[in-house]
Amino acid sequence: MSIKEKIIEEIKTIFDPEIPVNIYELGLIYDVTVDGDKAHVLMTLTAPACPAAEMLPEEVKVKAESVEGISEAEVELTFDPPWEKEMMSEEAQLELGFL
Repeated sequence: MSIKEKIIEEIKTIFDPEIPVNIYELGLIYDVTVDGDKAHVLMTLTAPACPAAEMLPEEVKVKAESVEGISEAEVELTFDPPWEKEMMSEEAQLELGFL
């Protein structure tokens, strides 16, 4: 398993406090890149005023930095493109009754 895949597995343990699905399956993680021992995670939130706006990016940073081989992780928050429910995995859409 690559370091990128390990980071994604760690991120999958983070759940939005209001939705019973992990943030990766919700489609909140746009990209994960690894350059040497540094990771960069591009993510969004379900809404700019999301109550978890301060908590989730910090939790992603901590989880990414917990992966062996990563010494530093940068989490970049973006709202371009804005999150839409169609960004969720099929599994997440089934879990939440959208399919």
